[in-house]
Amino acid sequence: MMMLLLVLGSNISVHAQDKVKTRILFLFDASGSMYAVMDKDNRITVARRILNKLMDSLQNAKGVEVALRVYGHTSPPSRRDCKDTRLEVPFKPNNHKAIKDKVNGINPKGTTLIAYSLQQCASDFPKEPGVRNVVVLITDGIEECQGDPCAVSEALQSSGVILRPFIIGLGGNDDFRKAFECVGRYYNAATEADFDLVLNVVISQAVNNTTAQVNLLDVYSKPTESNVNMTFYDMHSGQMVYNFIHTMNEKGVPDTLLLDPIYKYRMVVNTLPQVEKTNIEITPGKHTIIGVDAPQGSLMLKTQGLTNYDRLHFIVRKQNDPKTLHIQDANTPEKYLVGKYDIEILSLPRIHQKGVEVKQSYTTTIEIPQPGRLTVMAVTQNYYADIYQMNRNELVWVYKIPTELRMQNILMQPGKYKIIYRAKNAYRSGQTFEREFEIKSGATTNFNLN
Repeated sequence: MMMLLLVLGSNISVHAQDKVKTRILFLFDASGSMYAVMDKDNRITVARRILNKLMDSLQNAKGVEVALRVYGHTSPPSRRDCKDTRLEVPFKPNNHKAIKDKVNGINPKGTTLIAYSLQQCASDFPKEPGVRNVVVLITDGIEECQGDPCAVSEALQSSGVILRPFIIGLGGNDDFRKAFECVGRYYNAATEADFDLVLNVVISQAVNNTTAQVNLLDVYSKPTESNVNMTFYDMHSGQMVYNFIHTMNEKGVPDTLLLDPIYKYRMVVNTLPQVEKTNIEITPGKHTIIGVDAPQGSLMLKTQGLTNYDRLHFIVRKQNDPKTLHIQDANTPEKYLVGKYDIEILSLPRIHQKGVEVKQSYTTTIEIPQPGRLTVMAVTQNYYADIYQMNRNELVWVYKIPTELRMQNILMQPGKYKIIYRAKNAYRSGQTFEREFEIKSGATTNFNLN
């Protein structure tokens, strides 16, 4: 991973993401209130100074492109121009001086139109897949044009145009913070030193990954579960961001991951069934621990004796849930979340077991008898024939014998059955016959329909 040192106010280091370009669009407030005092200068002068320093630092940052959009700078406040926004410096190589020159020449004038300006940002980013598009909004006021910055931001994130914006509020209070929390990640800067520090932090977050750890907890709330894929999605756009197979490191603890702190995540742990955790926020610059309950045990089907099945499967469903969770091979253990499951074994006849319990770190084994073989012969003519089981006083259908085959070998579970058949060319229902037979484990039962 390439290391880029940005000589910012706090000398932070930035790690460019491998093969991922980041575009940062600065959305700059140039409304009349930017002439308000900040420390010994006014806000616009402070902003010019800090942005100039930032452009000097970003000039050598590989994989990072910048652009500048400004609002409130072309119309006087008396006009209350709610479309006074313009992309002043578009994304292009080596445009840092152009941004500095433009910022230095801006004279604040008009009103604060955040929602409309955000909306226009969508067309400022070149359409290129696999690029991280970031908006950094620098403002000293809230929306004055009856727009809804929260709704615009949500729409842009959901459509995948931009990632969650950063907002730097100059001299804001708690009401100011509340107005912007739904727009993106908010930072307040009451002084020039705050502004300098916060902007460094924001740029670091916009470009860097930070560390995290996922603890897959067992029934004792210990992080012992592992070796399962975890998928991280962007909560807003639904875009898949990462896949990691959970791993224990050489010390026997969950491995450290590098995650982009700009996203809010939905994490799906691909256990059987899946476990999901939403609204995961990664704290930039800190090691974030993500805990999720994922206690597991194993389930296995075995056939007694020397099995004759070529490949036997069984269906696993959550208890009292008709939806198929998994189709599993016999004689091969699979992990499931601790709980109760309904099992349907695809033998002849099918075997149903309700409420099979999977326990923590334990293999629950289901055993069924070795099958027997039924050989059905129809030498002289074809027949309509079905096999049934008796359930109390009711016939339960088991299998339809294909009419085009003169000999059929059928693997069946041990038990007593009835076959009901009639010659295909017969013209009377009274020519229907029924006979009982028994299947024994490991043995062959011959049946002649003639």
